[in-house]
Amino acid sequence: MLVELAVGDAYGAGFEYAAADFVAAHNTLAGYVRHPAHHGIAPGAYTDDTQMTLALAELLADGGPWTPPAIADRFVDAFHRDPRDGYARGFQAFLREVRTGADFLARIRPDSDKSGAAMRASSLGLLPDVDEVLHRTGVQARVTHDTPDGVASASAAALAVHYCRYDLGPVAEVGGWVADRLGSPVWARPWTGPVGSKGVMSVRAALTALAGGSSASGVLRACVAWTGDVDTVATVALAAASTSSRVVADLPAVLVEGLENGRYGRDHLARLDARLP
Repeated sequence: MLVELAVGDAYGAGFEYAAADFVAAHNTLAGYVRHPAHHGIAPGAYTDDTQMTLALAELLADGGPWTPPAIADRFVDAFHRDPRDGYARGFQAFLREVRTGADFLARIRPDSDKSGAAMRASSLGLLPDVDEVLHRTGVQARVTHDTPDGVASASAAALAVHYCRYDLGPVAEVGGWVADRLGSPVWARPWTGPVGSKGVMSVRAALTALAGGSSASGVLRACVAWTGDVDTVATVALAAASTSSRVVADLPAVLVEGLENGRYGRDHLARLDARLP
């Protein structure tokens, strides 16, 4: 799952908020694309979506305490051991300044309803109990996104993985199942149009692409075709798709092999994946 979601993140990063004609011309899965404006992110490099997912997945695999201080420590450690672009400018500057989880928690303003808590929640959906999925997702979301939509979008992202991982029904019905679990019909409503920065937008678009796809490659192209915040959409959707036995695992080798593979790259993600529930 971690390799696949990182592929989605890295591929989507080449198209994030790019013009629709650029997306239409280059969204072919023939290889990673350099973003027309964001030159700091090399083709095949993942962004904050994967790095923050990695922080939570490592804590989950290590069996550490699931508390705000422990989670904040992991966010800070993950960034400082491997600084990278892709974060929102203000949050990236914040991470550069803080050095401990305690400092992070003392200075953060957790009032965002954007997609940050959702993009990193996927590994929690692997847990076998829905109540535990929702509890852990809520705890991590409130560290930075302590708003109703911030928590709900993170919960929906994790539940999509859980639904697919435990084969709870046809992939086409994932949105309805998530809607029932969260008590809100919004997750069953198909998304249309460009995707903005809000968490609800990204996850609804991811659920729509997932529900309409029978293959990982088809899901990925559909995620990017929305335009807008498509790296987050692809991260969320491919995390779920990769755990489903009903979705053909056909990501092009050029994308898997072209994913960055430094100290915390593809091989590290694969090893960590094997340690998750």
